[in-house]
Amino acid sequence: MTAPAPTTFTVPVTGGDLLVHDLSGPDASADAPLVVLVHGITANGLSWLETAHSLSQAMTGSRIWAPDLRGRAGSRDVSGPYGLAAHVQDLVAIADHAGAERFVLVGHSMGAFIGALAAVTIPARLYGVVLVDGGPAFPPPADLDVDAALQAVIGPAMARLSMRFANDEAYLDFWRQHPAVGPELEGPHAPAVTAYLLHDLVEAPDSPSEKASSCQIDAIRADGRDVLADETTHAGVRVAADAGVPLAFVWAERGLLNQTPGLYSEDSVAALQLPTQVSVTAVPDVNHYSVIFEPAGTGIIRDAVVRVTAS
Repeated sequence: MTAPAPTTFTVPVTGGDLLVHDLSGPDASADAPLVVLVHGITANGLSWLETAHSLSQAMTGSRIWAPDLRGRAGSRDVSGPYGLAAHVQDLVAIADHAGAERFVLVGHSMGAFIGALAAVTIPARLYGVVLVDGGPAFPPPADLDVDAALQAVIGPAMARLSMRFANDEAYLDFWRQHPAVGPELEGPHAPAVTAYLLHDLVEAPDSPSEKASSCQIDAIRADGRDVLADETTHAGVRVAADAGVPLAFVWAERGLLNQTPGLYSEDSVAALQLPTQVSVTAVPDVNHYSVIFEPAGTGIIRDAVVRVTAS
């Protein structure tokens, strides 16, 4: 990655000030479309560094902004309410701050479910939505245990929220053992991935000599509950597509632990019976994380953003 280091600014929202990373290219202009990149459930805005670099090359002049969602990283002190609807309202505040009547929303993982909810609740504010390895969903079981389901789905990412680390290197060592993320710390995208991971670290509140994840567990639980069970979110892709909102769905061949199949497969995507208006693209040879780091994924995301912006 050759993009310059991002700058940051804050946007007032209910409960505090949201930190936003400006990942735009050097020729960003207020007259060009605004693209807002929305991260996953325990991630932060710097997860988008590689994707933003690809976007800035294809969409010269566009403003490309990536917030740390409330309860994470630079926005960890923004209080509740949590939940996906609160995030949608925060995105509206970001667009208002930009003076943008409409924007493109790109969401990864939980961010894609925020995109699905936004598509059905604030369609007039959107050029379109790109959903990356998240968004479409099947109905949850009636006896859903949110904590157990989150542990089953995001595993080590959830476990690390209660862990303590001696220093930055110890945290990176934790991630080096992760089958999906670890290889990215050894490859050409290592600087971007390292910056993203370390942005999560803060002084541990119960042990000042150690470090911990910035994620607020109450935010993770509330957001996870909506990802897994909110009916409006789950219906969002279908309802919004039928209403004419441009939508693209990009899914990774491998999953959160680099396994096959991942969160989606050809069979499960077919079973979702998505409206024909939704552009659907599978990305081979990437996993749930690397789809936003590797050129195979960032190029497809870039093309989808260009397409929905022009719709």
